[in-house]
Amino acid sequence: MTLTIREATAADWPAIWPIVKATAEAGETYTYPRDLTEAFGKALWNPPSWVVLVAVDGTGGVLGTAKFGPNQLGPGSHIANASFMVAPEARGRGVGRALGAAVIRGAAEAGFHAMQFNAVVEANRAAVKLWRSLGFEILGTAPEAFDHPTEGLVGLHLMYRRL
Repeated sequence: MTLTIREATAADWPAIWPIVKATAEAGETYTYPRDLTEAFGKALWNPPSWVVLVAVDGTGGVLGTAKFGPNQLGPGSHIANASFMVAPEARGRGVGRALGAAVIRGAAEAGFHAMQFNAVVEANRAAVKLWRSLGFEILGTAPEAFDHPTEGLVGLHLMYRRL
């Protein structure tokens, strides 16, 4: 599979929205409302001063998206945060790994000191495995902080990696 990671443009939003919508509706990996509206989804996925990326196949189809920016304001802004979503039909094909590597590289090039994920759902085993393989460690877990639709109350991991 040919895969290109590039910065998203405004023209990519119609292809990004179905990925964001499907992820929110599933309710398994994000603390987003399951009935997320497009307007709110766009605001969440495109915060000011953040970089949004897309993973596109050889035909230009968007298979996944990621965003990165400062985890906090002011004295905490040297630590990056990031979010990732892959289209359901593209999962298991290396899209998440490619986006993860691109975000780590982009955040380092932007001058961030480290990257922190504030809420990795414990039951999202594929993501936890991926982030660990890319050098992240679990610093702690807030028990029962996420209400998973099939597994019930599960923890949210705080994960961290120096860049």
